[in-house]
Amino acid sequence: MPRTFSFFALLLFTLTSSAFAEDAGIARLFKEKNIRGTIVISSLDGATTYSHNDERAATRMLPASTFKIPNTLIALEEGAIADEKVLKWDGTDKGVAAWNKDQTLESAFKSSCIWFYQDLARRVGTERYNAWLAKLQYGNGQAGPELSNFWLEGALRISAQEQIAFLKRLYRREFPFKASSYELLRKLMIIEQTPAYTLRTKTGIVGWGQKVSPQIGWYVGYLETGGKVWFFAMNMEIARPEDGRLRQELTMAALRQKGILK
Repeated sequence: MPRTFSFFALLLFTLTSSAFAEDAGIARLFKEKNIRGTIVISSLDGATTYSHNDERAATRMLPASTFKIPNTLIALEEGAIADEKVLKWDGTDKGVAAWNKDQTLESAFKSSCIWFYQDLARRVGTERYNAWLAKLQYGNGQAGPELSNFWLEGALRISAQEQIAFLKRLYRREFPFKASSYELLRKLMIIEQTPAYTLRTKTGIVGWGQKVSPQIGWYVGYLETGGKVWFFAMNMEIARPEDGRLRQELTMAALRQKGILK
């Protein structure tokens, strides 16, 4: 084999391996909190990727409320809801105070109101969901068996790595959604906005309201800072209610450790 080819082959292997190698610094953050989980952080162009626990990052899991990101766009496109439309609360206790009231798309997204999105799901229908999931190449693309909960305890599964791929395509507006729908979602996803950065995210808990342990907590989204865009997807085991806050804490700590967030 020519020496030049050998050198470039070795260089390519090294670069590819390092891009997906276990990040020791991020691994320490998880170890310090005694948390079993994974995180993937990737630049928009994919040139830089940091990860912890690649095996788990490639494992598909229920998306829970992180599915509200594509679900919002699907509902808007299918005419199941309009921006300012109000859906009436039926008066029964839904288990969360913020859900026990009439809801708009904005309030339901912010509070992860399950009954609101279940109502929208019935309006969209299984056939249209399956068509959209195929277009979006979202995880395993399975909207079933129950229409009203396939993202909560049904067949739909997605990995952290696939969440990243989906979010990047979403950011680039590669899907056939209206510009107005994209803009609304961008507004709904804002969690924090400062002169230095804008953070857009969605949380999710697999097993919420069920007597299962551990539950799985998701935190996905992207950070715009310094003229660059960084995407992240993390999931972790939640053994105690207080563990839930660690989703954001670990993600922000990882972003700071890598110098992405100052």
